[in-house]
Amino acid sequence: MLEVAKLHYAYAGAVAVSDVSLTVAEGEIVALLGANGAGKSTTVRMIAGALQPQGGSIRFEGQDVTRAECHEMVPRGVALCPEGRLIMPQMSVLENLLMGGYTQRDPARRREAIEEMFALFPRLAERRNQLGGLMSGGEQQMLAIARALMSKPRLLILDEPSLGLAPKLVAEMFQLLKRVNETGTAILLVEQNARQALRVSHRAYVLEKGQTVREDRSSNLIDDDAIRAAFLGI
Repeated sequence: MLEVAKLHYAYAGAVAVSDVSLTVAEGEIVALLGANGAGKSTTVRMIAGALQPQGGSIRFEGQDVTRAECHEMVPRGVALCPEGRLIMPQMSVLENLLMGGYTQRDPARRREAIEEMFALFPRLAERRNQLGGLMSGGEQQMLAIARALMSKPRLLILDEPSLGLAPKLVAEMFQLLKRVNETGTAILLVEQNARQALRVSHRAYVLEKGQTVREDRSSNLIDDDAIRAAFLGI
């Protein structure tokens, strides 16, 4: 589904990503692990079209999308849920969802997508008329994910979805991601909580100083002493 080869990106001469390659197959959850500054967020922003790669290539479902921008990637089936949630605080839950479903031009399909989100996120259904800015951090994260899913992506990219959440909400959020994946949506997950990311994902890549240094099944990585010491604090 997704094939990324030798991505490169520098901010004002400071190299953030120098050699990142990865793949995501249909129906997979793939985790992207690494320390702060390893290049994870820059990598997924390039894949989603928010940044233009300065080197390397990106292919999605057989098509070269290296130069595609965000507004072109969403109709192709790629949605990014960015770090920090970035919901519209002065808009209601329903209005945020409608904004996420702008590619659904048929009103009936938009209503159907909204009902699907309310079924997947019952808490959002209860708060459909509440302003986004008045919701808890966990509820805002649910809204951000639901808004991204409104475009019915085949690949959902999540950048640090557990950031700032209480431990109980973190576990709930990862269970939610499993349910999303069970509907057939592939997920590329950037996550500092490596333990949870490895538990929920099928495979994982490890980035270090802007390069891919390791790829394996998540079940193998979670038992790897070097990975446990570097990312799991064991």
